Amino acid sequence: MTDDQWVKLELDVASYDADVFEEYVTRCRSAGIRLTTLADLGDTPEHRRALYELNKECSADIPERGEFFTYEEFVERRFAVPSYDPRGVVIALDGDTWVGLAATSRHDDFLFNEMTGVRAPHRGRGISIAMKAYGMRFVRECGAKRVRTFHHPANASAISMNRRLGYVDARD
Repeated sequence: MTDDQWVKLELDVASYDADVFEEYVTRCRSAGIRLTTLADLGDTPEHRRALYELNKECSADIPERGEFFTYEEFVERRFAVPSYDPRGVVIALDGDTWVGLAATSRHDDFLFNEMTGVRAPHRGRGISIAMKAYGMRFVRECGAKRVRTFHHPANASAISMNRRLGYVDARD
């Protein structure tokens, strides 16, 4: 697939209405789902491994994803880069079980949604939107004006979720 075939989306942070999506965070909490960040949990080797396993499982549903990175490749691509900030990695927990992640990285003039995913048994409960809404705290802390992401065109659920949050087709 060529770069111009991906669905590239962008959120103007000033237009994001946090109040509309805070209900998803509240609903998750009421259902026993705790939202936190990797920074708050502790950016430890054990937590990084748990994040890898969760990301690997959730990535299996991405159209044409192919084989997932090895743990060493994941560390190199996600943690050992200047754009990594553990405050930008939102984790959804059901008890002690990691059920979802929404990772956002920092770049010079924007933030980038790396991955949002929820384990299959927990889907359909609004956890993805709740994690992205929770993650907007990080976006605001960074002072970002925009958040970008991209998706395979067949990943309709992810595209739809981002459009619901206010993402539009990116200009460039």
